[in-house]
Amino acid sequence: MSENFLARLPLSRYAVDRDYLARDREHLFDELWADATTRVLPIFEGSALLSAPDALALLQPAAVPQAELLVYLGRSLDEHSPEPVGTPVVAALLGDAGHLAEAEWGNLRSLGSRLSDRDTGLFTEALGILNWHASHGFSPRTGAATTVGKGGWVRVDPTNGSEIYPRTDAAIIVGIIDADERILLGSNALWESNRYSLLAGFVEPGESLEAAVIREVFEESGMRVTDPVYLGSQPWPFPASLMLGFTARLDDTVESTLTPDGAEILDLRWFSRAELQMSLGDIQLPGHTSIARAILEDWFGGPIE
Repeated sequence: MSENFLARLPLSRYAVDRDYLARDREHLFDELWADATTRVLPIFEGSALLSAPDALALLQPAAVPQAELLVYLGRSLDEHSPEPVGTPVVAALLGDAGHLAEAEWGNLRSLGSRLSDRDTGLFTEALGILNWHASHGFSPRTGAATTVGKGGWVRVDPTNGSEIYPRTDAAIIVGIIDADERILLGSNALWESNRYSLLAGFVEPGESLEAAVIREVFEESGMRVTDPVYLGSQPWPFPASLMLGFTARLDDTVESTLTPDGAEILDLRWFSRAELQMSLGDIQLPGHTSIARAILEDWFGGPIE
């Protein structure tokens, strides 16, 4: 992955030491609450508290309403943030925003490309781990209600003591290029009819990333591709994906017909760079926070305004 492409991936940025060894301390949150430098990132209904349009608000523990769940995110490494390097940060999941209800809140999809490296890393980490907790309240082994341990990074089955760790769902996303250097974009059934993006899908058990590229492209478009080339990855905590970016070439040694699958993909279009530029008033492209936008602009040769 080139440094140039890495710079295009907003949610891969971070300036946080996750300080994983501290998670094993039995009284970690008591220690953090006794530390005057500790700061808390409130999360409510998937949004983070803001101190400015492009900055997270990190509060002292006493200023935060009662939390449903706490997760230790680690220590700040950013020399340019208001909080000094080494500041411990805890995510607090709020069931009720309380006195913060009228404050400014922001979501990661719209803010991810504008926040600082540290704030992007904190928000992405917090959302990913909290979304995992939301779906693992019960043990998949016994059905028993699980409890939270290790600074919010483990759930424990009380019946047998087994520990359940967070999981991330791997998904590939592909810029498909033909012999004329056109790129293939599709419109998903869940989107507005004029929104187009790259084809993507989850990696199945027992499948390599490259095999997933070839399979997903064929299933969604009827196109056979070859030569999958890895570009880079970006977390996408909506709710728990890791997006693995690829390019692939249309296989001109086999005959294939452009065929939307009709379930996920309703329309498919090839675009040259000039055609995409001329279509910008008519179609919507993936947002600036997404890896789809980064791959698209990498092919385009620069920002698409």
